[in-house]
Amino acid sequence: MSLIKPIHLSRNLLQTLALLLVLLTATPAAFAQKISSADLKKLRAKEDTLAEYARYLVTDTLPEDRMISDSIFTKTLVRALQIKNSFYYPFDSVLGVSKLYAPDTSFRIITWSLSYDDYYSRQRGAIQYRTTDGSLKLVPLRDVSEFTDNAEDSIRTRANWIGAVYYNIIKTQHKGKNYYTLFGFDNNSVMSSMKWMEVLTFNERNEPVFGGPYFSYEKDSIPKPTKYRFNIEFKKNARVLVNYIPDLNMILVDHLISENDDPEHRWTYVPDGDQEGFKWENGKWVHIDKVFTYKLMDGQAPVGEPLMDYKGNKNEEKLKEKTDKNKSKEGGRTPVNYDN
Repeated sequence: MSLIKPIHLSRNLLQTLALLLVLLTATPAAFAQKISSADLKKLRAKEDTLAEYARYLVTDTLPEDRMISDSIFTKTLVRALQIKNSFYYPFDSVLGVSKLYAPDTSFRIITWSLSYDDYYSRQRGAIQYRTTDGSLKLVPLRDVSEFTDNAEDSIRTRANWIGAVYYNIIKTQHKGKNYYTLFGFDNNSVMSSMKWMEVLTFNERNEPVFGGPYFSYEKDSIPKPTKYRFNIEFKKNARVLVNYIPDLNMILVDHLISENDDPEHRWTYVPDGDQEGFKWENGKWVHIDKVFTYKLMDGQAPVGEPLMDYKGNKNEEKLKEKTDKNKSKEGGRTPVNYDN
C-alpha cells in the first residue's frame, strides 16, 4: 500500500511554482536561447553598475547624493533594458529594488524607493512588457502621492501612480479578463509605514490602469462603500501582514489598534492578534471582517499542562517529564522567520 497521498494545488499556487521554476533555472545557459552571448555580457556589466548605485540609494548620507545616485541608477536601468531580450534577465544582484514578474510573465514591474529625509520619500517604478521580438516596451510610473489626500476612491494611470515598492503580485480572472493584485510597501515617514493593495488591469490600448471598485465591504455587519484600493498605516517597524495566502486562497490582513488608545494617530497602530481577509468573488475582493472565529467553550482557557497544583506546589513528576522531553528534542535548530 502506498503511503504517499496526492497533493492538490490551487491554480494560483501552480502559477507561482511555474514562475519560480523559470526564475530558478534562469542561468546563463538558460538565457542562451533568448539572449546572445554579446548581449549577456553587456547586461552583466550594466548589472554591476546598477547594484552599486542601488546600494548608494541606501548608504549615501546626504539627500543630494541619493538624488544623484537615483538619477544615474534610472538612466543605467533604461540603457540596460534597451538591450535585446533584457526582459528575461533577472538582475538578481541589484538588491533593494523590487523586480516582480506577473504570474503569466506577460510583464514585470520594477520599483524602488528614494528617501529625501525622514519625513519625505518617493517611489520610482516602471512596467516592462514582454515582446515577441525582444525589443523594449517600457512604461514609467510617476508617484504623485504627495498630492493625494484620499487615494482609496480613484482610478489611476501611469502618470498619477500612488507609489509603492511591490513585494507580491497575484493573478485572478473574471469573465475572461485578467486582474493582477499588487501588494506594496511605502516607507511613508519616520513614525509610520504603510502597505497598499490595488488591482492592476490593462485597457484596450494595453496601458496600465491602477485601481477600481474591487474591494467590497458588502458582507460586513455594517456595510461600507466599495474602495478602489486598500491602504493600512501602522507604527514604524511593526510587523504587519498584508498578503495573499495560497493555502487559504485568500488575502490576510492584520487587524490594527492603537497601542496607547490614541486612534487619531495611525503611527500608534499595531496588530492586535485578529485578522481580516479578502476573498476573490465575481471579479472583486470581498472583505471578511474576522477570518478566524474559533471560540472556547464556557470556562475553557487556552492553558498548557500545569506544572503546579492549585495550591502552588510543584508537581515533581511533571517537571521531570517536561525536562526529559525538552532534552530529547533536537538542538541547534534555526527558528523559522515568518516575516511579512
